[in-house]
Amino acid sequence: MRARKRFGQHFLHDPAVIERIVAAIAPRRDQALVEIGPGHGALTAPVLAASGALDVIEIDRDLAAALQARYAAQPALRLHAGDALEFDYSALARERGQRLRIIGNLPYNISTPLLFRLLAHSAQLADLHFMLQKEVVDRIVAAPGSRQYGRLGVMLAPRVRPTRLLEIGPGAFRPAPRVWSALLRLEVLPDHPEWANGPHYGAVVAAAFGQRRKTLRNALAGLLDGRQIAAAGIDPGARAETLAPAQFGQLALAVAAATPL
Repeated sequence: MRARKRFGQHFLHDPAVIERIVAAIAPRRDQALVEIGPGHGALTAPVLAASGALDVIEIDRDLAAALQARYAAQPALRLHAGDALEFDYSALARERGQRLRIIGNLPYNISTPLLFRLLAHSAQLADLHFMLQKEVVDRIVAAPGSRQYGRLGVMLAPRVRPTRLLEIGPGAFRPAPRVWSALLRLEVLPDHPEWANGPHYGAVVAAAFGQRRKTLRNALAGLLDGRQIAAAGIDPGARAETLAPAQFGQLALAVAAATPL
C-alpha cells in the first residue's frame, strides 16, 4: 500500500530500529497504551505482544481496514478509525481506568498541533513517545540561549519533561524522508505552575518570539511596558531567547495582574 502525501506517511521498516524504539518505550501489561498512526503496523505488533492490549488511531481508511482484518481475531487490539487531532483522549483514559501512554510515528505536518491537542488532555496522560523530525526535537529540548530555543519548547516546558532518546536516519522509513528523525520522550509533569494556566502565558511567549530580534520592552508592547517588565524581575532590554520558561511565567502573572477583570 503506497504512502499518501496528504497524510505525510513514511512507514517504518528497519527491524533493528523498530527493536530499539520498542525497547525505549518499554511497554508493560499493566499500562494503557495508545498508538497514533500505526500505518502498516511496524510498531503495533511488538507493542501489542509486550503490552497485551493496545488502542490504535488511524485516519487512513485503507490502512485502518487492513489493520482491522489483520487483527480481527485479537480483541486486545482496538482500532479507532479517525483523526488523532479530534480524538477524545480523556474519555479513553476514563474507560481504561488509568493515564495513557501515547506512542507514534507522527506525520511531520501535524506534529506540533497534535502535541498541543494532547497536552490539553495532560491530566490523563503519563508520557508520550514520538518519532518527529529531528529539527523539531532539537527545538523542544533546546536550552535558553541556544539557536534552537524558541516558542515550541517554551510552551511545552511547564507540562512535560522532554528527553531525546535516539536519532533515526531516513533509510529506516519507506518512502525515505529528506530529513533525519528522532525519538522523543515527553514525560507529563504531575503539577503545572499557576502561570502556565490561562491565556496569558501563551500570549506572552507568542509576542516575545514573534519578534525575537526585538527587546522585551518592544516585543511585549501592548501587554506590558518596561516598568511592568522590570517589576516582574525581568530585564526589559533582554531578548526572548535568553529567558527560561519560569521567567515567561513571571511575565504572564504580570499580564494577569494588569488585566482588568
